[in-house]
Amino acid sequence: MSNANAKANVNVKIDADIKELATQLLGQMGIDQTTAIDMFYRQVIVERRLPFQPAVNPSLDERIVAAALRSKTKKVELATDTDGNVVVDSELHPEIYDWAVNG
Repeated sequence: MSNANAKANVNVKIDADIKELATQLLGQMGIDQTTAIDMFYRQVIVERRLPFQPAVNPSLDERIVAAALRSKTKKVELATDTDGNVVVDSELHPEIYDWAVNG
């Protein structure tokens, strides 16, 4: 590593709304953006990985299937449309339909 007092710039393009919200939240924590980014980089070095686990958000179909598997109702076979999307009958399976629509 080089001189401990040397500083470098990091230039990042980020969605303005994300930056604004993060800046407000960091401010409430008493942390500025520079400190937060420095903390993030230091944690990456300590852990030698990202300090969080990136994950793919499940699709609506995956959430519906997961809800059906978690529910205490009897297992049902879900139909799919011609595009392969899961189709839930709101009258036959209102709890699954409600969850799929309202989360």
